[in-house]
Amino acid sequence: MTRIIFNAVFNRTLLHIRRRPVILFLSFLQPLIWMTFFGFLFQRFPISSDHGKIQYLDFLLPGICGMTVLLGASQSGISIIRDSQTGFLERMIITTKQLSSFVAGKIIADLFRVIFQAVIVIILGILLGAIVHLNVNTLASSIFLILFGFAYCCLSCLIACKTDSQEAMSAFIHIANMPIFFTSTALVPSKAMPAWMEKLAEWNPLTMAVTPLRQAMVIQEPWWNARNFIFLLTICIAIYSALLVSIKEKRI
Repeated sequence: MTRIIFNAVFNRTLLHIRRRPVILFLSFLQPLIWMTFFGFLFQRFPISSDHGKIQYLDFLLPGICGMTVLLGASQSGISIIRDSQTGFLERMIITTKQLSSFVAGKIIADLFRVIFQAVIVIILGILLGAIVHLNVNTLASSIFLILFGFAYCCLSCLIACKTDSQEAMSAFIHIANMPIFFTSTALVPSKAMPAWMEKLAEWNPLTMAVTPLRQAMVIQEPWWNARNFIFLLTICIAIYSALLVSIKEKRI
């Protein structure tokens, strides 16, 4: 039963995505615009590192991957609100005791979507001229980005369960995304930030997700960081647990 529910919800979510290919296509435009304008605008200002100068577009590409996951995951709660308004969520809560399977199927499908978007962004970045290294280390380092995407999908769904309002979700997306993005190292290294912002960037989950990917793809430095992995994993468990509790409360 658990597997059946998971597969049903997972396939249903992906089916909605396939039925709206225009929305998926439009989701690539913003990262493409950022890479095109920022990448070429600051191409004469290379980033300094211990291994020499790095072209800004090369530095920017992992950050735009992180931005893509951030923006895509923040939309995850919209479908929860839609399911609630149509009565599908309530029917699932009433008819099944496997709430964890329902939630997992929804989150994993959304995570699959945002990671697919990030892969397309990498391809677009390479076509624009970014020089990156795609190897086993790059693939392994993406675990940080996956954990971040999972946590943010859960957070978006949690907000949706608490509000049941698309207007509130839109407010959350605009209020939360911008500070997270601009206080991370997605656009610039932390050394280029003011001291107070540098501290914020160090503990920013998006920084923890982007930095290993950048170190593996561009700088080719050791990318593993146990502290960041444990921090992101803890966030995932905490928010996922809170989401399960929130959905169970709808049954009462």
